[in-house]
Amino acid sequence: MFASAMHDNLTQIRELLEGVRQDTSQYCLLDLGCGSGENVLRYAPNGSTCYGVEVSEELAEVARKNGIDITVANLDGPVPLPDETFDAVTSNQVLEHLADTDAFVSESFRLVRPGGIVVHSTENLSSWHNIAALVLGWQAFSLTNVSTQAPSVGNPIAIWRGTEEPGEPWMQHRRVFSYRGLLELMAAHGFVDVHIRGAGYYPLSSSVAHTDPRHAAFLTVAGRRPLPPFRISEGCGRGEQVPDLRK
Repeated sequence: MFASAMHDNLTQIRELLEGVRQDTSQYCLLDLGCGSGENVLRYAPNGSTCYGVEVSEELAEVARKNGIDITVANLDGPVPLPDETFDAVTSNQVLEHLADTDAFVSESFRLVRPGGIVVHSTENLSSWHNIAALVLGWQAFSLTNVSTQAPSVGNPIAIWRGTEEPGEPWMQHRRVFSYRGLLELMAAHGFVDVHIRGAGYYPLSSSVAHTDPRHAAFLTVAGRRPLPPFRISEGCGRGEQVPDLRK
């Protein structure tokens, strides 16, 4: 079920990115917390130039071998890349690991060009399996990864229980959002046209989450940086006049 839900999740990210721009021949995509780069290569539109930011030097090296231009940086602070550079900024299963959510979302807004899209995918605190765990007095599935001393604390049927070694502090889950929380977070940072898709619906088919994202296992929130009335955008080094399409 997890593998099916994650496949659906990655497909949704790709669909959101492809739906924004038909011509992807010069599409510049930045993936925050890209790990080895395998997932971003799955959801980047064909023809994209892929960039990434990753905190782990080891994973960054693997991503470079996968053809991704990597910057090593901590995502709880400023990202050392220029303003308004990318057509799209994405992250997948990163938001829940961060101590400073505002800094992360603010940086994603700064880095995307006006009119560009930002897509963040994360676990859903209000998924039915998390709600059921809380009713039983257990740790929510999405908040079992909170200790460097023991894996999957507080939930006897957590997926990695008994098989996972405690990870580094940056691998822990710190903040997990619900449907409305993600919508309001993106709006608070200035994004417009904010909407959410859902993937995974344990123990049912992932397709059920498409009609009830509020209780899906994974939430993918997308928002657009608004256009000013008229400006010159320099996304990925190319100059272009961008009219306000809302008029």
